[in-house]
Amino acid sequence: MLTPAQDELAHLELILNGACPLPGFMTREQAASVERDGRLPDGGGWPVPVTLTVPEHLVGEDRLVLADPEGFPLAEVAVTERWSADGGDGRAERRHVAGEVSLTNLPMGGVLRKLRVPPAEVRGQRELGPDHPLLAVVTDRPLHHRALHQVRAQAKALGHADLLVIVDAPLEDEGLAPAVLAAQPLLSARTRFVVCTLPRAAARSEGAFGGRWGARDVALAAHVAAAYGATHMMVEAGPAGADVEGAAALAPPVALVSPEPWCYDTAGAMWRPREDVAEGARRAEPSDAEVAVELAHGRELPSWFTPARVGAELARLRPARTRRGLTLLFTGLSGSGKSTIARRVREGVNRAGRTVTLLDGDVVRLMLSKGLTFAREDREMNVRRIGYVASEITRHGGVAVCAPIAPYARSRAEVRAMVEEFGDFFLVHVATPLEVCEARDRKGLYAKARAGEIPEFTGISDPYEEPTDADMVIDTVDEDPHESAARVLAALREGGWLPEKEL
Repeated sequence: MLTPAQDELAHLELILNGACPLPGFMTREQAASVERDGRLPDGGGWPVPVTLTVPEHLVGEDRLVLADPEGFPLAEVAVTERWSADGGDGRAERRHVAGEVSLTNLPMGGVLRKLRVPPAEVRGQRELGPDHPLLAVVTDRPLHHRALHQVRAQAKALGHADLLVIVDAPLEDEGLAPAVLAAQPLLSARTRFVVCTLPRAAARSEGAFGGRWGARDVALAAHVAAAYGATHMMVEAGPAGADVEGAAALAPPVALVSPEPWCYDTAGAMWRPREDVAEGARRAEPSDAEVAVELAHGRELPSWFTPARVGAELARLRPARTRRGLTLLFTGLSGSGKSTIARRVREGVNRAGRTVTLLDGDVVRLMLSKGLTFAREDREMNVRRIGYVASEITRHGGVAVCAPIAPYARSRAEVRAMVEEFGDFFLVHVATPLEVCEARDRKGLYAKARAGEIPEFTGISDPYEEPTDADMVIDTVDEDPHESAARVLAALREGGWLPEKEL
């Protein structure tokens, strides 16, 4: 049994529900042709490779059972070809299998399952029939006033087309789908909302409220929209934009729509096409970064920008940071001062009225990680254990302050990923130079390491990989620990994780 990666599961769902015309996962020739030309070897259009990666121990199997993340069997693959591809970026080769897919069980897990309607069902339920235009709006972000006006205007221009909003949402997470669905009463009665998961092309970037849609992402969305019966499609990608022109070169099966720009007319207090608004009265909608800041500080989004019901749903999905869980990870050499600073930060967070837990490296070693050695594998396990506990604290809305050495970039990245599944992560690099840490040597550890009594000691016989993604860098050489802690607390207040004034 194999649980495919998230994008592979998304491809599988499109195959099983009929949105993807392929019978299964691609051969080497098919994948290469699609990667090169955006077309299958027989000339049929399809913009992204549909491949299945398998671990070495399953490569020889003739039939593979594919399961969801909970181990529920979904489908079987009758293997017809085994092939390898370069992993890229120095990674090992990836092993693939090709073959036709057959349904084992209807998917039961995942969120918003009732809205994951097969395309054939949508096509069969159209009130005005297949000859009436159907505009599909594909989006992974909320529909604010600007987007709603553009959608209505485009539907009218197409002869009062029916509307189908295809919400691109993760398989195992609501994502921003509830905020998109909140706009349903604001569109015509002949609007239907469905949910699907579109696999990400390699070039598609991510952002707080969706990311840029590259040409192949738009083309893939067009194929899915056509399966639902759409005659026209527009992508709502917000400020990040969508490469509609590039997608058109891939011969999509529906007409691609690029709506004219709209802006808010401050003189008339309404949204209008940009060209109809005097230059001095034009007001653009806030950027995604500005929206994120407003939500982080618990401020209500302005009514001229977004409908109240959409703003309320966004506020629920992105609560103020004073109500979000947070993990602060202090990393640095032994003797850098990170534990001292972390304790003072813990006190400040507590005074601000938030529930806080300190996970100091030495204390964790006595309890949570007792029995682990200082070999690299065990040290990484120690940091993972800290990360797991911190992620659980974060999940429940608390603040975890962690102060291990955490010398390896890989384990720090794993902690970040664990935590950000449930809340926010803030990395502080206490960048005190090695010679200063060694001069302090309060515990005599550096002297023992120099004498060979402590093997694999960070900074002496084992590397410290300096963070390149730190949210704050502190050098304690010329700064008192109280000052360093005050700087961290000020950053937390500025970022919205602490109230602006202490209780």
